[in-house]
Amino acid sequence: MSRPDVRLAAALLLPPLVIGLVGTTHPDHLTMGAATYWRDMHVVLLPLFPLLAVGPWLLARSVDPVYGRITLVLGYVYACFYSALDILAGIAAGGLKADREGGLGTVFGLASDLGQVGSIAYIGATAAAAGCVIRVAGLRALPGALVALAGAFGFMEEHVYWPRGVLSMAAIAVGWVWLLISLRSAQRPATSPVP
Repeated sequence: MSRPDVRLAAALLLPPLVIGLVGTTHPDHLTMGAATYWRDMHVVLLPLFPLLAVGPWLLARSVDPVYGRITLVLGYVYACFYSALDILAGIAAGGLKADREGGLGTVFGLASDLGQVGSIAYIGATAAAAGCVIRVAGLRALPGALVALAGAFGFMEEHVYWPRGVLSMAAIAVGWVWLLISLRSAQRPATSPVP
Protein backbone atom coordinates (compact mmCIF):
# COMPACT_ATOMS: atom_id res chain seq x y z
CA MET A 1 0.00 0.00 0.00
CA SER A 2 1.25 3.48 -0.81
CA ARG A 3 1.78 6.08 1.92
CA PRO A 4 -1.47 7.95 1.06
CA ASP A 5 -3.34 4.63 1.18
CA VAL A 6 -1.86 3.82 4.58
CA ARG A 7 -3.01 7.22 5.87
CA LEU A 8 -6.45 6.66 4.31
CA ALA A 9 -6.67 3.19 5.84
CA ALA A 10 -5.73 4.69 9.22
CA ALA A 11 -8.42 7.36 8.85
CA LEU A 12 -10.95 4.63 8.01
CA LEU A 13 -9.88 2.21 10.74
CA LEU A 14 -8.91 4.26 13.77
CA PRO A 15 -12.19 6.05 14.60
CA PRO A 16 -14.43 2.94 14.70
CA LEU A 17 -11.76 0.85 16.41
CA VAL A 18 -11.04 3.41 19.14
CA ILE A 19 -14.77 4.00 19.68
CA GLY A 20 -15.31 0.25 19.82
CA LEU A 21 -12.49 -0.10 22.35
CA VAL A 22 -14.07 2.56 24.58
CA GLY A 23 -17.44 0.85 24.00
CA THR A 24 -16.16 -2.33 25.63
CA THR A 25 -16.39 -0.41 28.93
CA HIS A 26 -19.89 1.02 28.32
CA PRO A 27 -22.17 0.17 31.27
CA ASP A 28 -25.26 -1.85 30.32
CA HIS A 29 -27.55 0.47 32.26
CA LEU A 30 -27.36 3.95 33.68
CA THR A 31 -27.39 3.38 37.42
CA MET A 32 -26.41 5.64 40.28
CA GLY A 33 -23.18 3.67 40.65
CA ALA A 34 -22.31 3.94 36.95
CA ALA A 35 -23.50 7.53 36.42
CA THR A 36 -20.19 9.33 36.81
CA TYR A 37 -18.33 6.86 34.58
CA TRP A 38 -21.21 6.94 32.04
CA ARG A 39 -20.96 10.73 31.86
CA ASP A 40 -17.15 10.84 31.65
CA MET A 41 -16.99 8.08 29.02
CA HIS A 42 -19.35 10.06 26.80
CA VAL A 43 -17.22 13.16 27.22
CA VAL A 44 -14.28 11.10 25.89
CA LEU A 45 -16.44 9.83 22.99
CA LEU A 46 -17.75 13.30 22.07
CA PRO A 47 -14.79 14.27 19.83
CA LEU A 48 -14.47 10.71 18.49
CA PHE A 49 -17.98 10.11 17.13
CA PRO A 50 -17.79 12.85 14.44
CA LEU A 51 -14.61 11.23 13.10
CA LEU A 52 -16.74 8.32 11.82
CA ALA A 53 -18.01 10.72 9.13
CA VAL A 54 -14.49 11.18 7.76
CA GLY A 55 -14.25 7.62 6.38
CA PRO A 56 -17.15 7.73 3.92
CA TRP A 57 -16.15 11.22 2.78
CA LEU A 58 -12.47 10.37 2.18
CA LEU A 59 -13.33 7.19 0.33
CA ALA A 60 -16.07 8.69 -1.84
CA ARG A 61 -14.16 11.84 -2.74
CA SER A 62 -11.21 9.74 -3.89
CA VAL A 63 -13.50 8.28 -6.54
CA ASP A 64 -16.01 10.97 -7.47
CA PRO A 65 -16.33 14.62 -6.35
CA VAL A 66 -20.14 14.49 -6.47
CA TYR A 67 -20.27 11.49 -4.15
CA GLY A 68 -17.65 13.21 -2.04
CA ARG A 69 -19.97 16.18 -1.57
CA ILE A 70 -22.97 13.93 -0.86
CA THR A 71 -21.07 12.00 1.82
CA LEU A 72 -19.69 15.26 3.23
CA VAL A 73 -23.20 16.66 3.72
CA LEU A 74 -24.54 13.38 5.14
CA GLY A 75 -21.50 13.07 7.36
CA TYR A 76 -22.06 16.59 8.63
CA VAL A 77 -25.69 15.82 9.47
CA TYR A 78 -24.59 12.63 11.23
CA ALA A 79 -21.87 14.46 13.21
CA CYS A 80 -24.28 17.16 14.38
CA PHE A 81 -27.21 14.98 15.34
CA TYR A 82 -25.29 12.02 16.72
CA SER A 83 -23.27 14.42 18.86
CA ALA A 84 -26.60 15.60 20.26
CA LEU A 85 -27.36 12.00 21.28
CA ASP A 86 -23.98 11.69 22.97
CA ILE A 87 -24.38 15.01 24.76
CA LEU A 88 -27.93 14.36 25.95
CA ALA A 89 -28.08 10.61 26.63
CA GLY A 90 -24.44 10.33 27.61
CA ILE A 91 -23.18 13.47 29.24
CA ALA A 92 -26.43 15.09 30.43
CA ALA A 93 -28.16 11.87 31.49
CA GLY A 94 -25.07 10.70 33.34
CA GLY A 95 -24.86 14.05 35.07
CA LEU A 96 -28.57 14.05 35.95
CA LYS A 97 -28.45 10.50 37.26
CA ALA A 98 -25.42 11.26 39.39
CA ASP A 99 -27.28 14.22 40.91
CA ARG A 100 -30.93 13.12 40.93
CA GLU A 101 -33.57 11.12 39.02
CA GLY A 102 -35.65 13.97 37.54
CA GLY A 103 -35.63 14.69 33.83
CA LEU A 104 -34.03 11.47 32.56
CA GLY A 105 -37.00 10.45 30.40
CA THR A 106 -37.00 13.81 28.64
CA VAL A 107 -33.24 13.76 28.05
CA PHE A 108 -33.24 10.19 26.73
CA GLY A 109 -36.25 10.91 24.48
CA LEU A 110 -34.62 13.96 22.93
CA ALA A 111 -31.30 12.17 22.59
CA SER A 112 -32.88 9.18 20.90
CA ASP A 113 -34.73 11.32 18.34
CA LEU A 114 -31.65 13.40 17.49
CA GLY A 115 -29.37 10.38 17.42
CA GLN A 116 -31.73 8.65 15.00
CA VAL A 117 -31.37 11.51 12.51
CA GLY A 118 -27.60 11.34 12.82
CA SER A 119 -27.53 7.56 12.50
CA ILE A 120 -29.67 7.58 9.38
CA ALA A 121 -27.38 10.22 7.86
CA TYR A 122 -24.37 8.02 8.66
CA ILE A 123 -26.04 5.03 6.98
CA GLY A 124 -26.74 7.27 3.98
CA ALA A 125 -23.11 8.45 3.85
CA THR A 126 -21.95 4.85 4.10
CA ALA A 127 -24.30 3.76 1.31
CA ALA A 128 -23.23 6.64 -0.94
CA ALA A 129 -19.53 5.95 -0.41
CA ALA A 130 -20.02 2.20 -0.88
CA GLY A 131 -22.05 2.74 -4.04
CA CYS A 132 -19.37 5.01 -5.38
CA VAL A 133 -16.68 2.39 -4.77
CA ILE A 134 -18.83 -0.41 -6.24
CA ARG A 135 -19.29 1.71 -9.35
CA VAL A 136 -15.50 1.73 -9.85
CA ALA A 137 -14.44 -1.59 -8.31
CA GLY A 138 -17.43 -3.72 -9.21
CA LEU A 139 -18.63 -6.72 -7.26
CA ARG A 140 -15.31 -7.23 -5.48
CA ALA A 141 -16.34 -4.25 -3.31
CA LEU A 142 -19.80 -5.65 -2.48
CA PRO A 143 -18.75 -7.65 0.62
CA GLY A 144 -17.05 -4.57 2.07
CA ALA A 145 -20.11 -2.46 1.31
CA LEU A 146 -22.41 -4.95 3.01
CA VAL A 147 -20.17 -5.23 6.07
CA ALA A 148 -19.84 -1.42 6.38
CA LEU A 149 -23.61 -0.99 5.98
CA ALA A 150 -24.33 -3.73 8.51
CA GLY A 151 -21.95 -1.99 10.90
CA ALA A 152 -23.60 1.39 10.32
CA PHE A 153 -27.05 -0.11 10.92
CA GLY A 154 -25.78 -1.94 14.01
CA PHE A 155 -24.35 1.35 15.29
CA MET A 156 -27.79 2.96 14.91
CA GLU A 157 -29.43 0.10 16.78
CA GLU A 158 -26.83 -0.62 19.45
CA HIS A 159 -24.80 2.62 19.89
CA VAL A 160 -21.49 1.37 21.32
CA TYR A 161 -22.86 -1.04 23.92
CA TRP A 162 -20.92 -4.26 24.38
CA PRO A 163 -20.99 -6.58 22.49
CA ARG A 164 -23.15 -5.65 19.48
CA GLY A 165 -22.28 -1.95 19.38
CA VAL A 166 -18.59 -2.76 19.64
CA LEU A 167 -18.93 -5.39 16.90
CA SER A 168 -20.67 -2.77 14.76
CA MET A 169 -17.59 -0.54 15.07
CA ALA A 170 -15.39 -3.48 14.03
CA ALA A 171 -17.68 -4.15 11.05
CA ILE A 172 -17.46 -0.50 9.99
CA ALA A 173 -13.66 -0.65 10.14
CA VAL A 174 -13.46 -3.95 8.21
CA GLY A 175 -15.96 -2.72 5.62
CA TRP A 176 -14.05 0.51 4.97
CA VAL A 177 -10.74 -1.28 4.57
CA TRP A 178 -12.31 -3.85 2.25
CA LEU A 179 -13.74 -1.01 0.15
CA LEU A 180 -10.39 0.78 0.06
CA ILE A 181 -8.52 -2.35 -1.00
CA SER A 182 -11.17 -3.10 -3.65
CA LEU A 183 -10.98 0.44 -4.94
CA ARG A 184 -7.20 0.51 -5.12
CA SER A 185 -7.00 -2.87 -6.82
CA ALA A 186 -9.54 -1.71 -9.41
CA GLN A 187 -7.61 1.53 -10.00
CA ARG A 188 -4.27 -0.22 -10.60
CA PRO A 189 -3.46 -0.51 -14.28
CA ALA A 190 -3.62 -4.06 -15.47
CA THR A 191 -0.22 -5.42 -16.39
CA SER A 192 -0.05 -7.03 -19.75
CA PRO A 193 1.67 -10.40 -20.07
CA VAL A 194 5.10 -10.35 -21.64
CA PRO A 195 5.03 -12.20 -24.98
